[in-house]
Amino acid sequence: MGRAALASEQVGQVFVEGRRGRDRLEFTEYGAGDAWVVLVPPLLVPRRVHDRTARMLASSGLHVLVLDPLGHGRSDKPADPLSYSVTAFADQVVALLDHVGAARGVVGGSSIGANVALEVAARAPERVAGLLLDGPVLENALGAQLSVLTPVLTTARFAPFALSALRLVTRPLPRRLAPEWVRLVLETLDTRPGPVAAVVHGVLFGRFAPSSAERAAMTVPTLVLSRTADPFHPVGDAETVAGEIPGAVLERTEVPLEWRRRPERLDLVVTRFALACVRPARRGRRTRSS
Repeated sequence: MGRAALASEQVGQVFVEGRRGRDRLEFTEYGAGDAWVVLVPPLLVPRRVHDRTARMLASSGLHVLVLDPLGHGRSDKPADPLSYSVTAFADQVVALLDHVGAARGVVGGSSIGANVALEVAARAPERVAGLLLDGPVLENALGAQLSVLTPVLTTARFAPFALSALRLVTRPLPRRLAPEWVRLVLETLDTRPGPVAAVVHGVLFGRFAPSSAERAAMTVPTLVLSRTADPFHPVGDAETVAGEIPGAVLERTEVPLEWRRRPERLDLVVTRFALACVRPARRGRRTRSS
């Protein structure tokens, strides 16, 4: 696939009711029309991670929303663990669909963002036209995920000065000319220890994903992307969820980090899937809620 055609982009915000009142979430909107796609980033990673994919999908005629869930990117970051969970993130996706006046859309995500997409399908199946699951985190990944998230939680909670020092060191680094992945890492590190600890705490001690029985009851079209040689997103988890959801399609990557290093093949697979899911959508003017 060649370079994506230019599509309109704009930053928006939506307010949701939280434990402390109204929380502000930020998102980027690409393209136009009533064929909606919502993308959710991995845990602690800003929405910038999906910029390229969103532009690619928008250039194909899809209307794409990329959300910073609470505690991520440029959204609000309360230091309260009870503000965070996979289910809360799923409710925020539904609130975003309400905000833009979208009855339903393809909901996708990477890593724990894929778990959020599954949770949306479990909690509000009528809002989901399709599921795009990139490296879902289920039973096989739990040990590897805990090996990373537990030290992050411990450091942020009991040695916050270490994260604060890292933030002070990385914040002045020039970003404009840095590779995209470097800018993404620097933006991820630019978060205060309190919200980092709260996000990880809330997610680890909340519901991580819909149960196997709930996944088996889903009837929505589903594309699952497995990740080769990735211990944090084992192929076994992708195979499990693809086997549980009736009619789900499993797309195996050919090399590690294929969608980052050589995106053309998977771009085509994902675009065809999303277009097939939303093809019956009526084109017309949309309305935003206030």
